Amino acid sequence: MKIIIINVGSSSIKFKIFDNIDELYSGLIENIDSFEDAFDDMKNQIIDSKIKNIDRVGHRVVHGGDIFYNSTIITPKVLSQIESLSDLAPLHNPLNLIGIRLALKIYPNIPHFAIFDTAFHTTIPDYAYRYAIDNRYYIDDKIRKYGFHGISASYITREVSKLLDNKSPNIISIHLGNGASITAIRDGKSIDTSMGFTPLDGLIMGSRSGDLDPMIVTYIMKKYNLTINEIENILNKESGLKGLSGLQDMRDILDDDRVESKLAVDIFCYRIKKYIGAYIAIIGGVDMIIFTGGIGENSALIRDKILDGLEHIIKDIDIKVIKANEELEMVLDIISKK
Repeated sequence: MKIIIINVGSSSIKFKIFDNIDELYSGLIENIDSFEDAFDDMKNQIIDSKIKNIDRVGHRVVHGGDIFYNSTIITPKVLSQIESLSDLAPLHNPLNLIGIRLALKIYPNIPHFAIFDTAFHTTIPDYAYRYAIDNRYYIDDKIRKYGFHGISASYITREVSKLLDNKSPNIISIHLGNGASITAIRDGKSIDTSMGFTPLDGLIMGSRSGDLDPMIVTYIMKKYNLTINEIENILNKESGLKGLSGLQDMRDILDDDRVESKLAVDIFCYRIKKYIGAYIAIIGGVDMIIFTGGIGENSALIRDKILDGLEHIIKDIDIKVIKANEELEMVLDIISKK
């Protein structure tokens, strides 16, 4: 079975082709001005690769809300439902929809699947996903923690299950890249995660603030007479490591000797350390702590700084690095739909 996995970003398209679980081709199209042209480029790359007879297409969709608890075959109704969730992930779901619709034009006669980043976290209990605000906002507007990076956490759970020969492992999965999150996994299921209603919450990220006192937002808006769009842009694109140091890439920050960059690293690691302690407490017996994602996999310095001082609570816990492979997790999900 040949499967294409497509991941559409704000200015890029990543795609991989698999024959069952064997990767045949990997493509990346960057600095996109026109998604129509980019998908034509993808189509031409696939033609040039001589890979034929594509059987299925899988699409990463960031937000499934409280509608999608599992991956699903894409129908007009599903497209409409994904679109209805765009307000919950305005930076992601609309782009995911553009990718799906363009791919449907290229491959109109084979099944397309939506795999949701939120789906793995649908096992989080209500006392962990509810916010302490008026009930009507939950009932009427579905405001609650959803969590993201679920495809990554699902893959980590699968890999740790194989390593331990245990289908129900207890894990802390730490996904550190330009986007960053940490997930508490008990008995193979997500019970809490750092990202919340949107991917803005939780850990400090490349350009996202992470956890923040909500009153700071209204204070800044009032003082500087900012619009909603302006404050959203600040929190999503001008904060995090970028806001603290002026640099967004952790590699650049680690190479920079300025006080601002050193402080950005300290704040980044301190936030993660706090979450590890909290998640050890709620899991109640952790088998492994896993680092994944670009920073998590490649920066031993960051890993060591995060774990420094935690020796008294992690001495009996295995610490491992597992390379992220969300595309393979999506393929395995699609294959299971036979």
